[in-house]
This record gives sequence, C-alpha cells and structure tokens, in this order.
Amino acid sequence: MVMGCRDGSEDGLTFAFRFTDATISIPNQGVDLVRQGWSRRGPNVLQEGYGSASVLPEQGIYLAASIYRPVLQFTDKVASMLPTKYSQLGNDGLLAFVENFVKDHFLPTMFVDYRKGVQQAISSPAAFRPRAHSIAAYVPSVEKGRPVLQGLLAIDFLAKEVIGWAQAMPKFAADLVKYVQTFLERTYERCRTSYMEAVLEKQSYMLIGRYDIEKLMRIEPASASLPNAIGQSNIQNTVADTETVEVESELSELLLSLPPIRQENLIRDDNKLVLLASLSDSLEYVADSIERLGQATFRVSNQVEEHSKHGNTRSSSKPTRDLASFADEYRKLAIDCLKVLRVEMQLETIFHMQEMRSREYLDDQDAEEPDDFIISLIAQITRRDEEMAPFVAAVKRNYIFGGICIIAANASIKVLGDMKSINLFGVQQICRNSIALEQALAAIPSIESEAVRQRLDRVRTYYELLNMPFEALLAFITEHDYLFTPAEYVNLLKVQVPGREIPPDAQDRVSEILPH
Repeated sequence: MVMGCRDGSEDGLTFAFRFTDATISIPNQGVDLVRQGWSRRGPNVLQEGYGSASVLPEQGIYLAASIYRPVLQFTDKVASMLPTKYSQLGNDGLLAFVENFVKDHFLPTMFVDYRKGVQQAISSPAAFRPRAHSIAAYVPSVEKGRPVLQGLLAIDFLAKEVIGWAQAMPKFAADLVKYVQTFLERTYERCRTSYMEAVLEKQSYMLIGRYDIEKLMRIEPASASLPNAIGQSNIQNTVADTETVEVESELSELLLSLPPIRQENLIRDDNKLVLLASLSDSLEYVADSIERLGQATFRVSNQVEEHSKHGNTRSSSKPTRDLASFADEYRKLAIDCLKVLRVEMQLETIFHMQEMRSREYLDDQDAEEPDDFIISLIAQITRRDEEMAPFVAAVKRNYIFGGICIIAANASIKVLGDMKSINLFGVQQICRNSIALEQALAAIPSIESEAVRQRLDRVRTYYELLNMPFEALLAFITEHDYLFTPAEYVNLLKVQVPGREIPPDAQDRVSEILPH
C-alpha cells in the first residue's frame, strides 16, 4: 500500500490510498518449503497486500492491517496542522479504531499463522538435512549457493517478515519482537535437539564440557577462528606466542592421557559430522541475521521513544530480552558444533595412532609403505574434508582439522616411552608414517602446510636421533636442550637399539646438561 499526499494552496490537503501488487519471489528451497505449507497456489502468484499478505492465509485481515501505516501518517499530519489543544482529537476516531483492530484481531491472528509456519519449517524431514551440493568449495553468500539448512533459512525469512511489520507499526513493535523471540526460542530448541542427536554419549561432546579442556580450548590460538560472541573478541582469548606451545602441549597431553579410545565412543557416521558442520554454519548465518534485525528494532524503539517525548503516547513495553541475546545463543551452539568436530578428529587420530603401542618396530626389511593405521587415518581425513568442504568456510575447516597434526606428532614421540626396542627399519617406518601424514594434511587447502611440516619434521628428527652413537647424541642434546623435554630425551636412552651402546651413567650425564 502506498499513500500519496498533495498539498496545494488552492486544492487543500489531499490523500490518496491504493493497494499495490506485491510479488514475493525468493529462490530458495527453505522459503518455498514454508510457502507450500501456507498456500497451494505457488510462490509467485500475484496478490494484493502488504508484505506478508502475499504468503499468508486469511489475507483479508492482513490487507486491513496494512492501512495502519497510512492512517498513522494521515492523523499525524492532521494533528500537526491543528492547534495544540486540538491535536489529540484526530487520534480518537479512525486511528483508535485501526489500533484496536490491530491489537485485538490482527496480532493474535498473525501470531497463530506464523507459529504454524515456524512449526512447519522446523518439523519438516528436510529442515535439518544438509542439502546435496554440487559445488566442491564453500561460498559465503546464500544467493550464490551457501547451503544454509532449509529449516533455519525459512525461520530467518519469517523473522524478517515479522520485523518488517514491526517497522511498519512502531507502536506494536515490542509485541511483534516478542513473537520473533518466541519463534527463535522454539527453533533454538530444535537445533539443540538435532545437535544432541549427533553427539549424545560421544566422547568428544563430553570432553568439551570438561572444565580443564574447555579452558584450554578457549585460549588456544586456534580459537581465534571461532565466531565471536556479541561484544567479545577472540583476539583477547589468544595467548602470547611464547605460551602457544605450552597451551597446545598441555591440551594434547590431556587428550593423549585418556584411557584407550574405543570405537563406539566416536562419531563414526560421516553424515552426522557433515550435519554438525552444516548446522554450525547455518546457526552462525542466523545469528548474524538476528543481529541485523536487532539493530533494526533498536531504531524503531528509538523512533517510538522520540514520539513519546513529543507527547505522543504510541509506545509499548520493551521485550524482557533483546534479539542480541538470541544471536549469542545461536552463535554459542555453532561454536560447540565446531569444538566437537575438532576434538572428534583429534580423538580419531589418537584411536588410529594408539596402534603404535602394540606394534613392534623390529622389521627385518624396509616396508616401503606407511603402516595400515596411518593409511586408514589419511583416507578418513581426506574423505571427511571433502564431505565438509561445501558446508564450512576455510577458516573453520582449518579449526576442525588443524588439531590433528599436533596430536599425531606428540603421540608418535610419546609412544617411544612404551617401546622396549626399535631397529633401523622401525625408525624408517615411523619417519615414513610422518611423511605420509604430512602430505595428507598439507593437501587440505585451509591448513597451514608450514606448521604441519615443522611439527612432523620434529618427529623425524626425534627418531633419527636413535641412529646416533651416544657421544654424538650427547653433543646434540648440549646444543638443542630445549628442542625436546627431559623425559623425551631420557626415553631415547631407555629404548634398546640393536648395535647402539649406551653407558651405565648415560642418564646422569644427560641430566647434567638439561635445565632443571
């Protein structure tokens, strides 16, 4: 609906009201899903009305409500032309009737209609099913194919519709925002349910809730790539470069000290992992949208307050919560999805690497191929990266898969303490394993290949020290006393290497060199 105003000296003040055809055409499956539940006539039927009238049933009540804005502008204009003592008289007739109609009939009907739409959006079997994607790479724009879950995309569309009504009817903005908050609460619970179905009773989910692990994950450098909560900055949560290794090592040590990982405690269904990745990105998309809607409602609230200052009583109570708090909740759940995925990949790495404990590295010939558990781990990493690639941005993929390297490197070094003996071919085999893993991780575009190379090169350096005579090893320790921990250097002396002689006082001599 539009209103025309012509103010001429001869003709006086003239207002013209007319309905304009409104066509809503948003090419998205999520929105189409909602529309099909509301109207069987299809999404592109020309209909008269204001905003939502083109997609909602009982269009008459929406058409009637759409005259509120022109009436409001008309009465405000009339009031501005009258003397102050008569300015309120214009509000006692037509405007009062329209406001009562909106309050008593339109808002209750609207709430029921949108509640039905929300229920259809989040209960559809396709609502939380990641869409099949032909694009191999992630795109950040919905218009260009960002695969936001259909249910959440539909909810975002509905929320924008209601906020549009709030902007058109400032007096009732608070009530309409409360409607949006109700919808967002129900949708959040549905998202939470979908999340729990994927992670329930899985070790990664339980670990991210442990205080010691949660604290370290919050301050480790990788957390800088997580979405920010409102008013917070992940830069503040990161640690200085000098502490980076300590934080990563402490977190790695906690994970490696867990009891042996059992297969049933891992998320073995790749579809659930893809769902978590897609859910995280979709939640972040909706959170960003909610923030923008919150800014729009804030401007409307300011307009209402400004009217009140000038003696206009058109105002309503503010919602007990602002939309920003809902955006924060959605974003926190998105972060939990990413944390589960990161820890899950680290636990999968430990699950495969723990086979080194039962493996004897005393081969009598060069195997020429990595160990089977390394081949299996590499295949799994490659497959999952390809499956998640369309659903998460590169920086999030780096977060998910970036924790594998340090776990694999530290597990390879730590396992030497459990070995009784190892020969030259065994050393070569472990080095071959690290090279294969380095190549696989470096092939993931989002992962920093130089960091991977440095960590796994450290593994090769460590095991190659086993080929040195004791005096040469002692000289190396003297020059590189901080390269490995004292316990790691001592393990080099404890393990038996055929052909290598270690003097009885070897550990004492090494202890004298190492810092205390």
